[in-house]
Amino acid sequence: MASNIEQSPFFQDQRSKGEIVVKDPPKFDLESYIANYTGYTRIDRLHHIGAHSPYLAADAYRLAIAEAKKGKNVALYQSLVEEYSRISPQDGASVVDTTWVERQTRMVREEHDRLEHELKSYKNNLIKESIRMGNEDLGHFYYDTGDFSSAHKAYMKMREHCTSPKHLADMTLRLVYVSIAQKSWTTVLANLAKSEATQLKGDEKAKLEPIISACSGLCHMATGNYREAATAFLGTSAAYLTAEPAANITWQKEVISGNDIAVYGGLCALAYMDRTDLQNKVLANSEFRNFLELEPHIRRAINLFCNSKYSACLEVLEGYRNDYLLDLYLSKMLNTIYSRIRRKSIVQYFIPFSCVTLDEMASKFPPAQGRTIDEDLEEMINQRLLNARIDLVDRLLICPPTDPRHDVHADALKMAEAYDHTLRLRLTRLNMQAAGMEISSQKMNDKSSGMGSGISDTFRGLGQKIGF
Repeated sequence: MASNIEQSPFFQDQRSKGEIVVKDPPKFDLESYIANYTGYTRIDRLHHIGAHSPYLAADAYRLAIAEAKKGKNVALYQSLVEEYSRISPQDGASVVDTTWVERQTRMVREEHDRLEHELKSYKNNLIKESIRMGNEDLGHFYYDTGDFSSAHKAYMKMREHCTSPKHLADMTLRLVYVSIAQKSWTTVLANLAKSEATQLKGDEKAKLEPIISACSGLCHMATGNYREAATAFLGTSAAYLTAEPAANITWQKEVISGNDIAVYGGLCALAYMDRTDLQNKVLANSEFRNFLELEPHIRRAINLFCNSKYSACLEVLEGYRNDYLLDLYLSKMLNTIYSRIRRKSIVQYFIPFSCVTLDEMASKFPPAQGRTIDEDLEEMINQRLLNARIDLVDRLLICPPTDPRHDVHADALKMAEAYDHTLRLRLTRLNMQAAGMEISSQKMNDKSSGMGSGISDTFRGLGQKIGF
């Protein structure tokens, strides 16, 4: 069955477009995996899995179509059925339910007219709270029907009618929610900054912080800022796992789950943090440990890396490659992250040795299909990631010889120059004090004359340099 699906017109088109097609089955159980999500993100993830895995395509599309029929997004339902009809045309789910489409289209149109009429009457009565709630209801409606652009505009119109910090916070969170659905990451970051700037206090502020951290991490990762993403994910409080809905959104189910935070944060940290940071900021992080317990293989991979067992670490990660290729956000950047982790492992592995055989390197770090270890090492050397030379005759990776005496002399000269510079600055200050010149560390008034201000800034700079 899977082989027939793999040869279907849909997956042939996917390959021609350069899309990823995962032939082997993943480790996760689809129903258990998708139970972590609700709402639009549930359909979005099912659609991604079905469109990239011939093995799970039938089950994923059936679940996605059934979920779409529970909502108001008729266009999404029709799109899913059309795609599935090119995968398995004999399946009953691949036929459009025209009765449901007509009924739902009529109900959506009637609801839209009703909401527009209510909002118009609220505006005529000039009741700010009613207008705000009317725009909010209209935004919810547009979001449910898949018109994210109109939903964003409706939520934006709530701003002038918000009468409390709580209303402003809920509005910005709604804008974040819609922008994530649109994959508009610049807008997400802008609205997260506005959410953080709201004047909430106490429990309301505490409830907002984990959501901002988790969404910031997702945004940074999606835009390729992996180090910032790792910092944001690692700073997410464990309270996120049990947080109550904010702005009527269950963020850990409708946007990013605790399992996702563990995987995304762990992989980004493993790729862009050194061993010390991994030990102190990841493994010793009491808050992030709660997330790692949901994905123990990520913790095991980080432990192995910190214990210099690089091959075992890469082997653990490679075992979950198919799972991550079917992840909605990881799929496009997984090769970049895995490549970074592999290169870090090669550099760390080579540090204690003066030379290593290329065959040994190939056995420890198997190259990607179609490449050789020689090509990988050559590329790393050219990019100055690895300080080594390749001996193709004896097939050795050699560390260039160093002169310890030269390094000691260079360090001594550098230290002497720094000492001499510090001493001269101290003598200059003593001479100034002996001449009766006052040195002030206070900031000069902006209205001071240009010359006087310049002289004072010079003296102040000298004072700061010499530690006074």
